[in-house]
Amino acid sequence: MPELPEIASRASEMQQHLSGRMITSVEVLQPKCLNEPVEKFQEHISGALIRATSYRGKWILTELDKGWLLLNLGMGGEILLRQKDDLPNKYRIIFDFNDGEILTVNFWWFGFTHFNSPQDLNNHPQISKLGRNALDVDVNDLEALTNRRKTAIKSILLDQTCIAGIGNAYIHDILFMAHLHPLRPSNSLSPFEIDKLHGAIHRGLEPSLAKGGAFYELNLMGEKGGFKFEDIQVGYREAQPCPVCQTPIIKIKTGSNSSFICPNCQPL
Repeated sequence: MPELPEIASRASEMQQHLSGRMITSVEVLQPKCLNEPVEKFQEHISGALIRATSYRGKWILTELDKGWLLLNLGMGGEILLRQKDDLPNKYRIIFDFNDGEILTVNFWWFGFTHFNSPQDLNNHPQISKLGRNALDVDVNDLEALTNRRKTAIKSILLDQTCIAGIGNAYIHDILFMAHLHPLRPSNSLSPFEIDKLHGAIHRGLEPSLAKGGAFYELNLMGEKGGFKFEDIQVGYREAQPCPVCQTPIIKIKTGSNSSFICPNCQPL
């Protein structure tokens, strides 16, 4: 599933390559991904001028002169800029531009393509519930989020209504770099640990962001991200030595999912 590094990278690419273009038409092959009937969506999007693209959590927000085009890749997918005669093997939606190029969107499992009116996005049912982007969260935000909850710190970091953009791909290394066990109660963190966690969020996300995201995701041009498996410190490295103390990394059950930790560096 694409997370903040991948979504922020796609948003940056769309900002660079799509701003100023006009969408002349839209073809929809998966109507269930829309938040309105196909004909109404096409009416809203066709003829729209693209102004700018940003992101919020795992959503890509493209501002149009007629409203907002909102994309969420769900469990994964591709957003590709192509020539009309060079369609990818799989796609769910095609946006035609006035210069002859197209943008195709594909979802591996499920995803969303929404139109929102020009008004503030606070009325969008999913985006309105999101917390601040993970890289915009400061120490004071983290303190407020943790001090009032007994919830496990991993659950807080994965809760998109608290902090938007972190998922199961990057959470393991973030907690490892903060020296925090995933089941540690949030309200037990000291000010020093909160400060360390703040730094770990940046250290866990920014290297991948700088490389265009993970190696299993494609950018707008169809190129793979540069953040490779060897860049991961403990995530998905069960039985391999901890990069700090050489203790074997273990996989533990944490609620409905699993976590990879160093039992020596991250004691509960």
